[in-house]
This record gives sequence, structure tokens and C-alpha cells, in this order.
Amino acid sequence: MVNISPSPGGFPRGRPALNYFGVIEILRCSARGCAEPAAWALRWNNPKLHTPDRRKIWLACENHRDSLSAFLSARGFLRDVVPASSVAPDDVTGSAG
Repeated sequence: MVNISPSPGGFPRGRPALNYFGVIEILRCSARGCAEPAAWALRWNNPKLHTPDRRKIWLACENHRDSLSAFLSARGFLRDVVPASSVAPDDVTGSAG
């Protein structure tokens, strides 16, 4: 199960973009102040709050993958890192900052 915390407008850290088929979401890095496209999905949970199978997701660009991973790892929260293309936009948790 993944927790979804959308930002205002209903887009979870993604910014809407129009295409010929309607609105699509562009997933952006979860690091505070970063607007770069996400390349990585950091899947994590807080074992004091979440069941072992629950995963929350932060997105990271190439520049913020290491710092966001280190932040989650230092707290024992990071479970795995996968390409952002492997997660659905609706699964993204929200901002890291």
C-alpha cells in the first residue's frame, strides 16, 4: 500500500502539462526548491509508524538522489531505489522538504 499526499491542485509533486490526449503529469524531484524531472523513486517507510509492507515514495533527480537517499538511510527508512518510470504518478507521496 502506498500513501498518496497530493499537493494543491491534486498533482503529487508533478506539474500538469497538456498533450493531445489531455493532461499528463510531469514528475519532479521532491527535494525542496528543485524543479528538475525525476529520474529515481526512493521507496521508504517509517517502521515506527507504517506496516512493513507499506511504501511511501519520494522522487529524485540525478543531482538529489544521493542526498535524499542519505537522509532516509540515516533514519533507517530507505527500502529501495527504482527508476521513476517504474512508479505510477498516483503513487508518489509528495515533497521531501
